[in-house]
Amino acid sequence: MQIWKSGRTRYLLGFMIFLISVCFYPDLAMGQDIEQTKFKIKLIADGILKDATFKFVDKKNGQVYSVPDDAPDNAQLAPQSAYTDWRYWNGVLNIAMLKLGKILDDDAYTKFAIKNVAFGFAHYKYFENKHQDENKWAYPFGQFFMMEELDDCGAIGASVIEVYQLDKQEKYRQYILQAAQHIMDKQSRMEDETFVRSFPYKWTLWADDLYMSVPFLVRMWELEGSDKYLDRAVKQVINFHQYLFDTDMRLMSHCWYSDLEQRGVAFWGRANGWALVAQVDLLDKLPINHPKREELILLLKRHIFGISRYQDANGLWHQLLDKPDSYAETSCSAMFIYTIARSVNKGYIDKRFKSIAEQGWKGILQKISEDGQVEGVCTGTVVSDNLVDYYHRPAPHNDVHGIGTVLLCGAEVLQMMLNQNN
Repeated sequence: MQIWKSGRTRYLLGFMIFLISVCFYPDLAMGQDIEQTKFKIKLIADGILKDATFKFVDKKNGQVYSVPDDAPDNAQLAPQSAYTDWRYWNGVLNIAMLKLGKILDDDAYTKFAIKNVAFGFAHYKYFENKHQDENKWAYPFGQFFMMEELDDCGAIGASVIEVYQLDKQEKYRQYILQAAQHIMDKQSRMEDETFVRSFPYKWTLWADDLYMSVPFLVRMWELEGSDKYLDRAVKQVINFHQYLFDTDMRLMSHCWYSDLEQRGVAFWGRANGWALVAQVDLLDKLPINHPKREELILLLKRHIFGISRYQDANGLWHQLLDKPDSYAETSCSAMFIYTIARSVNKGYIDKRFKSIAEQGWKGILQKISEDGQVEGVCTGTVVSDNLVDYYHRPAPHNDVHGIGTVLLCGAEVLQMMLNQNN
């Protein structure tokens, strides 16, 4: 029995058993990967279920209220949980939780998204009535009652459409129609109908806005059956590529300045991520015989193969994709992995490219702590011509901008593993 007292011997024996299981029992190894992936995404999602209290807290004294009307008039209320405010990143979270509910066959996640949408509709009016002249970020649910830009209604609106399919309340439908009217008729655009913003310069095209528009438009097309929504979505993808895609770098710039007729300087990771997820969302719903389908698939492939050139040895991508001295950034990595896994699962790209997603997911797993916290997510970021601004954007633990994207990523990688295991 003396041999077992050697730690080195135990390690070598364990490693030999692992190699044998991988070489001769690949199904066992795959099963372990599947269970680890399920465990990690449930760790994050269950933490959200726990933390999303659907209550309000007075920022002055920490007093908690179930409904805002119970608070004194001078209270400075905010949702107790960052997951329950009406912000675009929580639209992504809602969609991710609905996806998890299906793939994990657990309606607790589905119910979260339904309750989260209902919570916004139940309480936004309180804050709208208190609103004076401050911007939409000064109030909880500000993006609900101040519909000014695509990120006010596109991502969250897409999640409302999905919830409406499960809970057909008329007030949801009215909100959806209002969001559709803003995107189709009111949102700033160039003469060729490409969506732009009035800031920081008139008119600035943000790569982020491909996601803030296309997922809503294609769901609106499914809901209403009007081709004008699908046509607008297709046009945005094609036009965004024309303005933003750098054929030398094979990446999208974060922005295009109409006044200068040139791209911005930064190949920001999450901007490319938003654009890629939007392209997949469109293809998922595009009719198989649509005349632009092959062109859109080619654009997607070009973008996927472009970002794949910048994957680091740890499986992740950087805050600035072409700057390996910038930090490894989790949300863009998750969106890239999601896009590749989804494209493999749907047949948009050859299945041999799944290894890119597999290696990336291994990197993401290292960014999920034992208590389900997600590390390395860049906080909110506006366009800038100073690369140093991107270098120094903070990445706090569990930043809300990345939670939904990591869950989307994990769910799609899990589906890829299940497909391979069948």
